[in-house]
Amino acid sequence: MKFLDQAKIYVRSGDGGAGCVSFRREKFIEFGGPDGGDGGRGGDVVVECVEGLNTLIDYRYQQHFKARPGMHGMGKNRTGARGTDVVLKVPQGTQIFAEDNETLIADLTEIGQRVVLARGGNGGFGNAYFKTSTNQAPRRANPGQEGTEMWIWLRLKLIADAGLVGLPNAGKSTFLAAVSAAKPKIADYPFTTLHPGLGVVRVDAREFVLADIPGLIEGAHEGHGLGDRFLGHVERCRVLLHLVEGTSEHAGKAYKVVRRELEAYGHGLAEKPEIVALSKADALDPETRKEQFARLKRAAGRTPLVLSAASGEGVETALRALLAEIDAARGEEKDHAHNAVANKEGAGEGESSWHP
Repeated sequence: MKFLDQAKIYVRSGDGGAGCVSFRREKFIEFGGPDGGDGGRGGDVVVECVEGLNTLIDYRYQQHFKARPGMHGMGKNRTGARGTDVVLKVPQGTQIFAEDNETLIADLTEIGQRVVLARGGNGGFGNAYFKTSTNQAPRRANPGQEGTEMWIWLRLKLIADAGLVGLPNAGKSTFLAAVSAAKPKIADYPFTTLHPGLGVVRVDAREFVLADIPGLIEGAHEGHGLGDRFLGHVERCRVLLHLVEGTSEHAGKAYKVVRRELEAYGHGLAEKPEIVALSKADALDPETRKEQFARLKRAAGRTPLVLSAASGEGVETALRALLAEIDAARGEEKDHAHNAVANKEGAGEGESSWHP
């Protein structure tokens, strides 16, 4: 299955059905009167967040989605049937943008969340609706309203608790494979990872989701390498694990390259909690290890972790550090939510119930 995280599609809701002009004509009933029914309403275009999807590949092969129109009204006061809705099923973390690809319409972050993108047109009134004491035989009916149409962008941003960033060949996929059941492609050449991957990590009887994205190189924000658009998949992460390859020429410079790209990308990535680690420690001799460790410590301004996904050295420590940051971020989110509720209740109590 291919991974696709962006798609442009056309949606159109159904037109409303036309009202009917009809009169009751039966034997022995001389003044039957109007009995034209109303038209049915057109179908809606609905987007639903479902479980079991992790890509937008379904919208690579079909880009046009149209809801069914409502049925027209009929005699004997029969209302037309409602048009069938079109339901677009998308993975968790999908954002919906307008045609300009900037205006956010909806952000689907929870399973079961539904958004009505385009409502169907209302059905037209039949002539029975227009009868009055002075117009007892109206010969008019309304046509149904037209549905709405639009082009929209679907953009997927994976939802994970922690994200892996670093230069190509920093050992990100090896780390993900070592700590989870994920099986990313691993090889000794740059850009082995072409698409983001997710893995469920278990540590100290706790679980969290870890995301791996393709490596960044200098100038990625200008489109060099695979570019920086995959950074959107770690926007929702609570903490970043920045892996710096121990076998690189200069660990400090490698760290700064990725930091510059994070700052150039924006969207709050540079401000996220970050755990820095020197990877591939098993391939370093003691002298080189000490030198690279010192370089990375100077560049990062903090003491980095040292780990090796191949030998398992430092992996548990890194996972526990990630889990601690995730717990801290969750606690802050709960505090913000609690404060927002308290402020809302306080504002409600402060309002006066007296009206002149």
